Formats: sequence, C-alpha cells, structure tokens
Amino acid sequence: MYWLQEELIFPHASLSNEDGLLAVGGDLSPERILLAYKNGIFPWFNPGELFLWWSPNPRFVLFPENLKVSKSMRPYFNQKKFTVKYDTCFEQVISHCSQSKRKGQNGTWITDEMIEAYIRLHKMGWAHSVEVYSEDELVGGLYGIAMGKVFFGESMFANATNASKFGFISLVRQLTKRGYTLIDCQQETPHLASLGAEAIPREIFLNLMDKNNDMDHQAENWSDLFIE
Repeated sequence: MYWLQEELIFPHASLSNEDGLLAVGGDLSPERILLAYKNGIFPWFNPGELFLWWSPNPRFVLFPENLKVSKSMRPYFNQKKFTVKYDTCFEQVISHCSQSKRKGQNGTWITDEMIEAYIRLHKMGWAHSVEVYSEDELVGGLYGIAMGKVFFGESMFANATNASKFGFISLVRQLTKRGYTLIDCQQETPHLASLGAEAIPREIFLNLMDKNNDMDHQAENWSDLFIE
C-alpha cells in the first residue's frame, strides 16, 4: 500500500494488493482524479476514512458490441416508456445515487467530498450524467467520467422498474455511435452482468488504458452532443 503525498503521481496499478487497494491519501482535486482514471485507478472510500485508491483484478467492463438487451427490456424501448437526457441535472443524479440503498451496504461511499469533486469535474466537462424521465419526473440515471473513447461508470439509481437499465442501454448505444470502445464498470454486479459486462484481467484493462491514452482527451458537454 502506498501513501500519496502532495506530488501528483500514482504507483503503477499492477502494484495493488489482492483486494485491489493501491494507495491511500492524496486529495480529490480534478487533476488527481483524472490522472487516476487515465492509469486504471479510481477513488472509493467510506465517510470518515482516508482517501482510498483502487485498481481491482479482474476488472469488470462492457465492450459496447457485447451489450445485451433482454426480451423483457425491448417493450420499454418499443413503447418509448422513458425519455433520456444527458448532462441536464448532474447534481440531482449524483445526489440520488448517493441516497440509493444497496444490498449488503450500510450507508454510501458517495460522500459529500466525492459529490463536490465530481460536480467540479462535471463543470469542467469530464463528468457526465444520464437522466431517465417518466413524463416530467426523474426516475433513474447514472453518472461517470468520459475520457478518450472510454466511459468510466461510477453509480446509477432507479426509482422506477428498469429505469437505470433503460438509461444504461441508451447510453451505450449513443457511445457506440461515437466510437467508444469500452465502458468501465469497475466491479462485478449481477445487474451489469445481465447487460453483457464481463471480467477481464487487470493487465488487459491497463493495456486498453494505454491505447486510450494515445487518443485526444477532450472535455465535452453531452447535452449538446447526445440527442435521443
């Protein structure tokens, strides 16, 4: 385990321990968080803890071409049950995600410090939200970081049946149109596995990050780019 100081640097992700924990400390500045994602690392800690930085092995990812849309989901799209928007209410989405109850978890890892950090990244054009509406009510959504041609998913919520799945599927379809090559799901969940996500060795994931880092990384406003 490595202790981060003021210097803006991370040890190589392959040095993580068996649980995927790589480093402790540092800060949640935009520069450090973006550097982490570029190197296959992400922050995750509980309220009151030191900042913890992770790079699990294996890594759970979705290759867009492997997206699975179940038969039960198809009527939702055929009937246009929900409306999807992008980057129109990021703060509401991350707030809902922080309040969502998770099986086997007490409380949330989306602390006030994390919320503030990702709101800063959103204002800079790096963090993005997907909003799912039923008529005028926000019923689901997700958020994450987009860099190069990789989207790093962070969290999702649903206050209506299949709302988060609808948002995720819609997002993957939009990303596919724009040539994205990977959606990082970080850790395995049955929800994401049902959508086609799979576990890959960290070494392969880091190689994909190296290729992605060869591309231009530009901040964007998705509300103008992604029109359903």
